[in-house]
Amino acid sequence: MSGCESTDGWEAVFWDIGGVILALDSVQRAHAEFVARLLEHHGIETTLEAAIDTWQTTVGEYFRERDGTEFRAAREAYHRGIEAIVGEEVPRDEWHPHVDDVIRSSLEPVSGAPETIARLADRDVHVGVVSDIDDAEGRAILEGFGVCKHLDSMTTSEEVGRTKPDPAIFETALEKADAEPGRSLMIGDRYTHDVKGAAEVGMCGVAFGADDGPAVSYRIDTPEEVLEILDGEQPDTA
Repeated sequence: MSGCESTDGWEAVFWDIGGVILALDSVQRAHAEFVARLLEHHGIETTLEAAIDTWQTTVGEYFRERDGTEFRAAREAYHRGIEAIVGEEVPRDEWHPHVDDVIRSSLEPVSGAPETIARLADRDVHVGVVSDIDDAEGRAILEGFGVCKHLDSMTTSEEVGRTKPDPAIFETALEKADAEPGRSLMIGDRYTHDVKGAAEVGMCGVAFGADDGPAVSYRIDTPEEVLEILDGEQPDTA
């Protein structure tokens, strides 16, 4: 079930953030760093491991409770995680600056992704992001990686109100790009959410670490291989 209609004349390239532009192992380290700061700031006597477990459990439960593809803000999940660790509500203006600092200092890009996006910006193709992330957090991450200035559009679940694989988020991105689905690539690390979701609206799904399946039009091992797809040097897998 590949969404591709054409393998030439590409009009748009869309990127997921987590696992595609943003290295997921750095996210785990960043959360651990934030929790460590939280313990120190509030003088909480518990182990870092126990606090991280509380954080992951609370944040995970918040997202699992959502209704289908309904958007839920990460900032609310963080707020609940902090309250669970500290034992009382902590005002957002007290903890949010620490989150911003961790984003700037701890998060790392996937090797080659920022450079590839910069190279795409020099081509006659729309370059966009389609992500389930909060608006502000997404922009902070991409600005930190030097990517924002190379993007033509950014479409988030907070903006649309739905998460992938809901067709609304892909359709919104395509509308911004004024691009035909079959001439648009969607690069993602999750088969159902990114690749299959994009294919169901007629886009060409590019698997970057995602599971295999009939919706995969292309599979890449490095971000740079996206350039090969645009140049017609990599055969599709449909």
